[in-house]
Amino acid sequence: MEPKKLAIIATKGSLDWAYPPFILASTAAALGYEVQIFCTFYGLQLLKKDLALEVTPLGNPGMPMPLGMDKWFPVLGLALPGMQAMMTAMMKKKMKDKGVASLEMLRELCQEAEVKLVACQMTVDLFDMDKSNFIDGVEYAGAAAFFEFAGESDICLYI
Repeated sequence: MEPKKLAIIATKGSLDWAYPPFILASTAAALGYEVQIFCTFYGLQLLKKDLALEVTPLGNPGMPMPLGMDKWFPVLGLALPGMQAMMTAMMKKKMKDKGVASLEMLRELCQEAEVKLVACQMTVDLFDMDKSNFIDGVEYAGAAAFFEFAGESDICLYI
């Protein structure tokens, strides 16, 4: 019997959007799924050696704000210089305090579990990205190659 397959398309490059692909992929791999994450556009940030990702509360109305800020702090204030860095630091501290694994650790878990990490070649070319900035083990392919895997997948997620 062939293993179940999970195909994930990762398109976001912020800290809060980086966790779901790696958490879902590592969990599925642990359950015996064959997993592939296709990173395209800003999702390519997830494959860089240096994960300098930030969280942005601006334009994210579902984000729970510390100290009930969503009730009293003006939305426009989130655009002030330094707010993104502050929110990123607060999110990282909260995750550490709650025992959530780091992105680097989750990504490493995925690689150990043989999750295939695929960089969209068209996007790499479009943004003139240097492949030396990506982690080892990344494969490069176009959308057609991903569709081949996704077309046979039991689950396909767009994140």
